[in-house]
Amino acid sequence: MRVDLFDFELPEGRVAERPAVPRDSARLLHVAQTGPSGFKLADLKVSDLPSLLRRGDTLVLNDTRVIPARLLGKRGVVPIEFLLHRRLGPDSWQGFAKPGKRLREGQVVEFQGGLTGEVLGKDAGFVTLRFNRSGEDLTAAFESVGHVPLPPYIRRPDDVQDRADYQTMHAAKPGAVAAPTAGLHMTPALVTALEEKGVGRVHVTLHVGAGTFLPVNVDDTNDHVMHAEWGEVSAAAAAELSATRARGGRIIAVGTTSLRLLESAAADDGAIPPFSGETSLFITPGYTFKTADMLLTNFHLPRSTLFMLVSAFSGIDIARAAYTHAIADGYRFYSYGDASLFERAP
Repeated sequence: MRVDLFDFELPEGRVAERPAVPRDSARLLHVAQTGPSGFKLADLKVSDLPSLLRRGDTLVLNDTRVIPARLLGKRGVVPIEFLLHRRLGPDSWQGFAKPGKRLREGQVVEFQGGLTGEVLGKDAGFVTLRFNRSGEDLTAAFESVGHVPLPPYIRRPDDVQDRADYQTMHAAKPGAVAAPTAGLHMTPALVTALEEKGVGRVHVTLHVGAGTFLPVNVDDTNDHVMHAEWGEVSAAAAAELSATRARGGRIIAVGTTSLRLLESAAADDGAIPPFSGETSLFITPGYTFKTADMLLTNFHLPRSTLFMLVSAFSGIDIARAAYTHAIADGYRFYSYGDASLFERAP
């Protein structure tokens, strides 16, 4: 499929630099299916979500925790920025180095606090570093000297506020280098309202990699390669989702990361068994979904794999119409922006 089918123009100033306060006061565009090709749009707030759901429905939330994955260092006198992507071992990470062209195996990059990383190799745009710390000590070093890995379209330095803002309220398992941004809209008040409505929730884990920021630089989706990310659907989560189906409830994926993980775990008959491992599932229009009935997600980049997934879920014409409306009506885009709730195409 042609990548330019997923292109659109976003006016200047529409990228959110900070989240809404409170988080559930962000706008919510509800995109409801009314037939094989029909739909209707409603401009709401995220705090209105309970009114759109039913008793017995279940939200699926990604409980990954973002680590301060942007490291600033030097190789000699040359400044080096290293963005962590994926843990390879207790002391080794794969990531993106800038500039990385002249890095060679055996060279050492020095970071703050005495942290160093030796270059083990380079492959397909990635650089692998072996750090002089390991396990929990290395995690603590990242927390001490690392920066919040804000997406490149937020063109300001990260600050102390981002340490809280770029983390979901249910973040528990460190390992992501990008936030599962739909979950940023959840608040204690919203969770309480959902519980009172009888809407359940389960947690799954997908450690989002830096590859989520990469543009699709090919002309055809068949030529794009997704980077692998590690995820887990526990036995308890799988059982609760099966119970949701059995009682006639709907499954609502909070974020594209949750949805990709569910689809990676799903059997051909739609059952969702426990899952643990890597996934590089790339979803584009024509894909047959087996799990979620609704998708809560932010507004994504043009030509991105995330907008392609949304287009596959709702239908490309409906997705484009929803985004056209969002642009015309002043919705805020990307990680700190507003949200949308799509229903799965019939």
